[in-house]
Amino acid sequence: MLLPRLWLGKDCSSTPLRLSFEFSNFKPCNFKYYCIPDCDNDVPGVSVSTQDITSYDKTVNTGVTCIIPREDWYHKACYAGLFSFNGLGEMTGTHNVAESGLLHTPIVLTGSFGIGAAHQGILEYGVRTIDRKFMALPVAAETYDGYLHDCASFAVTPKHVVEGLQKAKSGEVVEEGNKGGGCGMICHGFKGGNGSSSRLVQIPHSDETFTVACMVQANYGIMDGLRIAGVPVGRILAAETERDKKRKKAKEDLEKAKEEKDGSIIVIIATDAPLLPHQLTRIAKRATVGLSRVGGVGYNMSGDIFLAFSTANEISINQSRPAEGVFISAVHRVEAVEDSALSRLFEGTADCVEEAIYNCLCMAETMEGLDGHKVEALPLQRVKEIMQEYGKSQMG
Repeated sequence: MLLPRLWLGKDCSSTPLRLSFEFSNFKPCNFKYYCIPDCDNDVPGVSVSTQDITSYDKTVNTGVTCIIPREDWYHKACYAGLFSFNGLGEMTGTHNVAESGLLHTPIVLTGSFGIGAAHQGILEYGVRTIDRKFMALPVAAETYDGYLHDCASFAVTPKHVVEGLQKAKSGEVVEEGNKGGGCGMICHGFKGGNGSSSRLVQIPHSDETFTVACMVQANYGIMDGLRIAGVPVGRILAAETERDKKRKKAKEDLEKAKEEKDGSIIVIIATDAPLLPHQLTRIAKRATVGLSRVGGVGYNMSGDIFLAFSTANEISINQSRPAEGVFISAVHRVEAVEDSALSRLFEGTADCVEEAIYNCLCMAETMEGLDGHKVEALPLQRVKEIMQEYGKSQMG
């Protein structure tokens, strides 16, 4: 069995703490960067960037994460599918994706009060890079960062989004933790944010191997619910927190705030497997499996929305005859994986989402924000000790 390694460390130049445990039948795609082992842009052609927006007085802690599905995203659409596990959140452009089965716009992840700027920023980017007659229904998604960030500052602007889309690159390591749209997010009572992961999935009885990758913006869950490889890490840490008066008070304040506006998780899944829209909808649903392994249950006030797209087929759109100014009609000849082979891709997707959340938690750093609120990072050394006590970890 191939065992992806979950690394617990924040500096690739130093020797990180490492957890090794069995939770996947698939290997990650990128072996060069074990501190951030794999990421959404392991799928060829997918570009990603993160941009943080912070202030010296610690009241502004937000940002944008930009994902471009392919270089010529406007004229060559990707097939896509959606799943809303719990819909108390926002992802714009989804009616268009659900109706057409196509994604032909960049994706931007940000905080709840930044979604309007994200939407406008995608349109401005299209006008600048395509032409002034550019038209699209942008995909912008949000999770609420109001515990650590002053949402009323409206710190995210269309300019941030345009700059983020211009900087998006393919094939480079994506920053995780307190980065991009995940800057002010909280996950399972600890500092959350961005996380990414990828898997190489071989189709049974064939020589075909495909990449499945994901990016999460994790802002959900309670401490007691956190599980790592089945170990009730959160319950143990919560019990220890109860014995520390200061930490107990901080935990109670955070949980009270979360009751009023619970967090959410956005999952973006990319693959180079040739899949049709209905198959990608099924892939998107499997994000729920990875989420549940870590302790996500889709609470009442949570916005858990997942989008999956495939770069394999290039669907020509927005093509016009210059002389006539009309759209060209065409017959598209596409490839698709047989449904009987989807189970391996389902499994790879679940593993990706699970590990992406782990990576988010392990790479995030303690943050002090709005109104003096402080959210601690996951105590990595203590987590390692707990995992060793349960026989799930080995020293690296």
